[in-house]
Amino acid sequence: QLQLVESGGGWVQPGGSLRLSCAASGFTLASYAVGWFCQAPGKEREGVSCISSTGGITNYADAVKGRFTISRDNARNTVYQQMNSLKPKETAIYYCAADRYFSDCVRTDAKYACWGQGTQVTVSS
Repeated sequence: QLQLVESGGGWVQPGGSLRLSCAASGFTLASYAVGWFCQAPGKEREGVSCISSTGGITNYADAVKGRFTISRDNARNTVYQQMNSLKPKETAIYYCAADRYFSDCVRTDAKYACWGQGTQVTVSS
């Protein structure tokens, strides 16, 4: 069964860093574009970053440019998101999502068919 599993979330102080992982099972992630999304309580899900199937194209929300980096290791069937200089407002559940039907990447959640369960990121003192 196709599955994505996020990990690496947790608590961090403002200004700290986390690295999230999105591991695929049941399919070859190298054929899929992957996006990272976040959703805070009571808020809409927002696109954070995305990466094309080969890793040649990446895209970031303006608010995270220069601080977050999305990458992939297709040999490990995993996509990562390094998050530096984290801010309290970035406390949210972070989800990864994958779709094979476009060759670049987008940060629009409706474009993705396969979603993980999410991992909680809490940024606070």
